[in-house]
Amino acid sequence: MAATPAPPQAPPKPTWDPRKPQPPFPWLRPTIRIRLTLLYGGMFLIAGILLLSIIYLLAAQAINTGNQPLFKIVSFDNLQVSSSSCPAINTTRLSLSDFNDAIAHCVDQQRQTALDDLLSRSLLALLGLAVIAFAFGYAMAGRVLSPLGRITRTARQVAGSDLSRRIELDGPDDELKELADTFDDMLERLERAFTAQQRFVGNASHELRTPLAINRTLLEVHLSDPNAPVELQQLGKTLLATNERSEQLVEGLLLLARSDNQIVERKPVDLAEVATQAIDQVHGEAEAKGVEIRGERSPAVVQGNGVLLERIALNLVQNAVRYNVPEEGWVEVTTEVEHGQAVLTVSNTGPVVPAYEIDNIFEPFRRLRTERTGSDKGVGLGLSIVRSVARAHGGHITAQPREGGGLVMRVTLPL
Repeated sequence: MAATPAPPQAPPKPTWDPRKPQPPFPWLRPTIRIRLTLLYGGMFLIAGILLLSIIYLLAAQAINTGNQPLFKIVSFDNLQVSSSSCPAINTTRLSLSDFNDAIAHCVDQQRQTALDDLLSRSLLALLGLAVIAFAFGYAMAGRVLSPLGRITRTARQVAGSDLSRRIELDGPDDELKELADTFDDMLERLERAFTAQQRFVGNASHELRTPLAINRTLLEVHLSDPNAPVELQQLGKTLLATNERSEQLVEGLLLLARSDNQIVERKPVDLAEVATQAIDQVHGEAEAKGVEIRGERSPAVVQGNGVLLERIALNLVQNAVRYNVPEEGWVEVTTEVEHGQAVLTVSNTGPVVPAYEIDNIFEPFRRLRTERTGSDKGVGLGLSIVRSVARAHGGHITAQPREGGGLVMRVTLPL
């Protein structure tokens, strides 16, 4: 008869604790509070000892000065008395009461002189110790707080999209080191997240562009057939326009995802040249709509990505041309340097825009009084891309309604 198998046993428990071990005496941890308490308490104690020592020496000197005799007996015959510190008793015609009064007055005067001298020297000693204490305290406070400066510098470098930076703070296990370690862990997670985002954007770019390109090619091949029925050609044109709109939407979304980050590699770019190239690309569309493009463009060189900055100018000029009046419309494009910043301004004639709708036009897929789909003026991402690119370059964009209709778009970028 076969033996009954033994019941399964639970796996052994790990012999190590994955949690961070706690010190046996947490109250002995060298925290900043304890260190500052010991530092400034010790400084106060040392300053008090020094001040007491100086006062003791000054008091001893004053007592030694006060122990000098007030007078000397010159002769016992006529009881002549001589004194350099009390001239009032140098005369021989003094009664006993006058002599005692003069001695008492001189003693009081000598005591007051010693006290005044002790007070003045004590104040000078206190002033010197105060200067030394402030200088030493300033140096020690700077040494204790120096890790905060290191954390701040690293945070500024990270704000410039350098996520590979780490603090790696050395020193005692206090609150600042704990803050630095937590900040490093956060940067590690952020770097992984941004790396995954970039990888996703690259994969999405390939996966989304490929089928759309295949669809466009197939539609163009069918439309090139002269024997195709009219209904089929009309359907192909409609599908081709829809496919082109989907391609624009994909390109806009990918550009919007890329432009949300800071620009690491920067090169000198002239906004005047960028605006001129954008105008050249929109010139044909402006002529077809009867829109005049004008404006003076002064040199304004900034540090940034030329392709993305050209996208700013192109989107603004395209919007200004497309959202314009049917007749005698104009678009004014200017570039200049103002208050140490480069400014690109695009203003146009067009429909009246309420002030309360200004903030909404920068949101994705938002348009003014138009449908979300079925518009030939774009996919609703132009101004969102402009705002993201401007922020990535450390600038910003503002919009103001014009009197009589239209908008004034103003992009400000640091030089």
